[in-house]
Amino acid sequence: MPPFPTSSVQEARAALAARLREIRLNAGITGKELAQRCGWSVAKSSRIENAHTAPSDADIRAWCTACDADGQAADLVAANRQADSLYVHWRRLQRTGLKNLQEASTPLYERTRQFRVYASHVIPGYLQTPGYATALMGTIAGFRGTPDDVNQAVQARIRRSRVIHEGDHRFATLIEENVLHHRIGDTEVMAGQLGHLLSSMTLPSMSLGIIPAQAPREQIMWPLEQFTAFDDARVNVELLAAKVTVTAPGELDIYLRAFTRLTELAVYGADARALIVKAIDALS
Repeated sequence: MPPFPTSSVQEARAALAARLREIRLNAGITGKELAQRCGWSVAKSSRIENAHTAPSDADIRAWCTACDADGQAADLVAANRQADSLYVHWRRLQRTGLKNLQEASTPLYERTRQFRVYASHVIPGYLQTPGYATALMGTIAGFRGTPDDVNQAVQARIRRSRVIHEGDHRFATLIEENVLHHRIGDTEVMAGQLGHLLSSMTLPSMSLGIIPAQAPREQIMWPLEQFTAFDDARVNVELLAAKVTVTAPGELDIYLRAFTRLTELAVYGADARALIVKAIDALS
């Protein structure tokens, strides 16, 4: 199994492998005997037990049956699927279109109280206008070859964004200045999006900081991949090929510390508004 880009996945895989090894040892059988009972090679047993190969649901059930531990299979299958969910390719998440993906994340947005969002590529979803979201999702659908449900997906994203106006939610948002100049859509779309950012700064739930392109980063923090922290329990990282979900406490701490450092680079209030207005002026 190729290395995963986050230790959360590796830790989940290692924990599952350790449980399978414990089950084999408790059954008092060797890896060779397990392989014979399961009808596969000794090498496969070793790869699974050492977390070099991710087992399928069928592999786990066969393992448990061979060790007279059928009662543990369901929990192990669930743990295996949870590990799978920590690193998921966008093509898998978006295979039925973009709308379902927006709706699937709505409960997470509704129950989260503190959002910490670092935007290094595009405007965060909850601050996107319909025009900007349509242009962005249209590009995503075209690049990844997903079903064309962009209009429905945009509507779902706008509905999900109601959390910035409703309930007890707080949004600490950091946007790299370069994002303000990335042309997503035409001039009218970008002007509307940047104007929406200006108005969003006045929301009671919103803390919006812009990191100037010329901010000195030495000894503070270099530009990172776009990520969202949901309370202190989970971070979603957006890679080009996949979404990574970080849940391991040590790794969560890394992202939260990075966010804290990035806040030291940002400007707020009048200075942030000036950078947004500068981006609007550059459209003409």
